[in-house]
Amino acid sequence: MTAIKHALQRDIFTPNDERLLSIVNVCKAGKKKRNCFLCATVTTERPVQVNVIKVKKSDKGDFYKRQTAWALRDLAVVDAKDAVKENPEFDLHFDKVYKWVASSTVEKNTFISCIWKLNQRYLRKKIDFINVSSQLLEESVPSGENQSVAGGDEEAVDEYQELNAREEQDIEIMMEGCEYAISNAEAFAEKLSRELQVLDGANIQSIMASEKQVNILMKLLDEALKEVDQIELKLSSYEEMLQSVKEQMDQISESNHLIHLSNTNNVKLLSEIEFLVNHMDLAKGHIKALQEGDLTSSRGIEACTNAADALLQCMNVALRPGHDMLHAVKQQQQRFSDLREQFARRLASHLNSVFVQQGHDQSSTLAQHSAELTLPNHHPFHRDLLRYAKLMEWLKNTDYGKYEGLTKNYMDYLSRLYEREIKDFFEVAKIKMTGTTREGKKFATLPRKESAVKQDTESLHGSSGKLTGSTSSLNKLSVQSSGNRRSQSSSLLDMGNMSASDLDVADRTKFDKIFEQVLSELEPLCLAEQDFISKFFKLQQHQSTSGTTTNEVEEMDGVALSRSYTSGVPQTISSEKDMIRQMMTKIFRCIEPELNNLIALGDKIDSFNSLYMLVKMSHHVWTAQNVDPASFLSTTLGNVLVTVKRNFDKCISNQMKQMDEVKISKKSKVGILPFVAEFEEFAALAESIFKNAERRGDLDKAYTKLIRAVFVSVEKVANESQKTPRDVVMMENFHHIFATLSRLKISCLEAEKKEAKQKYTDHLQSYVIYSLGQPLEKLNHFFEGVEARVAQGIREEEVSYQLAFNKQELRKVIKEYPGKEVKKGLDNLYKKVDKHLCEEENLLQVVWHSMQDEFIRQYKHFEGLIARCYPGSGITMEFTIQDILDYCSSIAQSH
Repeated sequence: MTAIKHALQRDIFTPNDERLLSIVNVCKAGKKKRNCFLCATVTTERPVQVNVIKVKKSDKGDFYKRQTAWALRDLAVVDAKDAVKENPEFDLHFDKVYKWVASSTVEKNTFISCIWKLNQRYLRKKIDFINVSSQLLEESVPSGENQSVAGGDEEAVDEYQELNAREEQDIEIMMEGCEYAISNAEAFAEKLSRELQVLDGANIQSIMASEKQVNILMKLLDEALKEVDQIELKLSSYEEMLQSVKEQMDQISESNHLIHLSNTNNVKLLSEIEFLVNHMDLAKGHIKALQEGDLTSSRGIEACTNAADALLQCMNVALRPGHDMLHAVKQQQQRFSDLREQFARRLASHLNSVFVQQGHDQSSTLAQHSAELTLPNHHPFHRDLLRYAKLMEWLKNTDYGKYEGLTKNYMDYLSRLYEREIKDFFEVAKIKMTGTTREGKKFATLPRKESAVKQDTESLHGSSGKLTGSTSSLNKLSVQSSGNRRSQSSSLLDMGNMSASDLDVADRTKFDKIFEQVLSELEPLCLAEQDFISKFFKLQQHQSTSGTTTNEVEEMDGVALSRSYTSGVPQTISSEKDMIRQMMTKIFRCIEPELNNLIALGDKIDSFNSLYMLVKMSHHVWTAQNVDPASFLSTTLGNVLVTVKRNFDKCISNQMKQMDEVKISKKSKVGILPFVAEFEEFAALAESIFKNAERRGDLDKAYTKLIRAVFVSVEKVANESQKTPRDVVMMENFHHIFATLSRLKISCLEAEKKEAKQKYTDHLQSYVIYSLGQPLEKLNHFFEGVEARVAQGIREEEVSYQLAFNKQELRKVIKEYPGKEVKKGLDNLYKKVDKHLCEEENLLQVVWHSMQDEFIRQYKHFEGLIARCYPGSGITMEFTIQDILDYCSSIAQSH
């Protein structure tokens, strides 16, 4: 055990400036025996601290480590279990009871005795030692002796002390003086023993020599002891005297504690009373304002607002625990509740009266706008009501039932007011669009135009029905010019341009302006009302990322888009934004039907109006969605945009259908087909309307569909034409299409423009070749025979030796085509071409020039064959290329 004690002192306690005084090998009671050591230690530094430390052997090696430390001052009880019989068990009561079993009873008793001594010396604390033998505990002695005993015990306990540095140095010097100290320990020990005997003898002689001084010292000690006894007697008497004073001081201390406690309670009570008074007391002025305040003047509204806010603060004060049980607090809360109910009822009644009064004032101004395309301004109404916005917020927070009732009354009243205004507004818009009065009388312009359109379309299509869209002047010219002279066609062109085309442009421009004005009036009206609702009813307008955008509208078909925009307001309002949308839907429920009726009217007047409406409506939808994609205005305009898009698609489909159903006269030449002219008019109109428009993609899709339908229909008409050659129909119409696309520069139709040019070129060449044919027929047959012989293997210079193709036969054939006959044939050809071509496209000179080039090409081909097959014969044609140019020029000028 001594070795372990030294090892623990060296490895654990010395580095921590502690001294190990006692050690016991223990294990926990009732568990497997995992031994550890309980060590009683003191620190080497002052103030001295006494600890009981549990040391355990490490699992990973043979070294020890500190596990738990308890301060001795925390020890309450030491239980040795049995004071008579030997028992290795004992308990230490610190923060809890620790039960130990020592390896031997002797170690246990030694450890308990050491703890008792340390407690007596350093702590003077009352530690209960129970079931401990009295022999282990020393008797109480006076303080001085006790300290000496404790000091001796400590020295007795401390069996081992390390040498200090000086002692080590002295030993080393001694061993150096004796050279054989290491090799002969016995001789060295004998030497040390002799020296020690010499020192002991010297000490005894010195003590015996100082006996007189010792006696004097003993007398002094006896006198000191007597003085100490007297001092102790005096201290005992002083202690008895102070005992009574201590009792009195204890009573005074207890009295002071009660006084302090009373003062503390009074301060807390005062704080609670001040809290209740400061937070639950409503000023008389506020009470009077709530009961009798004027809700018509700005000053009265401000006073009521301040009073309502003060009342709300008093009602919403966070009471401390127990306040709600006070009778006065309950009375005050009931009073506040009555005031709130009374003011809420008075406020709701007044606001309902304001709604009605403002409604009468607003209705009186409707007559001023009945003949104008403007909507009444509600700004004064909104401005007057916004004075009550803070009171509405108070009502929303305090009495939601009355707030909800006011909201419903506002929606009911405003919906009727706006319905009257909007219906009158749309009635004026319809009158301006159709040119009718309120009695339904029409101006003279519209029926004259409609009758002309009907007459023209019936003469062209028979029973095929009216053309989709406004009938263009070119369409009418095509119909009127069939079977008439070109001079009559020109005069009709001038009349048509003055009576139909100009009227169409003017009517469409007027419609566009009216439709734009309608949307421009509705948009600020809805935005102003929505802004007022959010401010007056204190509803937040959060930005939403949901909703269908304009791009989505373009990609969806009509049905899917309709579902996206007409999802409606949910029955359960999940947010304040939903409530705003629901209120706007209730108030402006007539806008969407009225807009749809107006759109239907515009489409009925002229289906081309759907182009204007699509552009305008798309722009307004795009603007509304940039502000709030889920707002009422955005949703409503989006729904209407679906209708406009359907009308636009319907317009395109009807035009394609009419192209398929078109019929031409069998007795007159075709010329420029009506639907080709209509496409030109449509494209020119669409380009002017859709310039920088948001929905350009819809127009590009329509262009693609229409141009393909035009191509197919031109092919169909050309195949069915009996009066006009197929190549002429194809050539003229595709030339017209190419010219139109080149002029308008429609980027999405670049491929179709190239295709139209190719078709025009191909059919022009085909027509030229077919019409020109073989103007020198016999000469052509002759040279065909020559080329056949060459193809059979006869050399070109030997062809003249063939009997049927000798020089004499060639001269005979050439003599049959003098210049006069050639010019006559060309003149007949010019007349034939002139009869086939129409005047509107003005392709006669182009075709004639192409025929001239083709004729010259044939002439050069004949000359080449003569030069190669009849070399040196001197045979030439009776007319030259210059003669051909002169003939063609004079013929063109004569006509």
